[in-house]
Amino acid sequence: MKTIHRILVAIDFSQFSKFILEYAVNLAVPLNADLVLANVINQRDIDIVSKLSLNISSMSAQEYIDQTRNERLQAMDAMMHDLRVTHLKYQKIIKTGAPFVELVQAITDTQSDLAVMGSRGRGNIAGVLFGSTAEKLFRRSPVPLLSLRVV
Repeated sequence: MKTIHRILVAIDFSQFSKFILEYAVNLAVPLNADLVLANVINQRDIDIVSKLSLNISSMSAQEYIDQTRNERLQAMDAMMHDLRVTHLKYQKIIKTGAPFVELVQAITDTQSDLAVMGSRGRGNIAGVLFGSTAEKLFRRSPVPLLSLRVV
């Protein structure tokens, strides 16, 4: 079995994210593994903001990305602080694009040995029609993927 040095945690800021992060922290501690907190700003959302900015909004797509990125980076730090995690090394990654594609790339780029995510996330009708990010990641992840069932 390969030693686990780095664990990527997919954070979508759903109501389950804190539980998933806490679980990953509890895995990382005895393994002395680093964490990579990863989030993806969905390209669909960026496209909507782009269309709105042409019609009614004063915020450009790039301003939306920058603002969202900053808010999510701060939220990741707050989540780690709330869990009182001071002894683990962690890095934060915010990507833009299709979530499952960007998460697979983040796993590769960070040389993560394990990925952790929830089986349910923000959810929407598109997830029902086209398949969830978790399902797509299961089929494409280059490393073992731990999916936490949250109810």
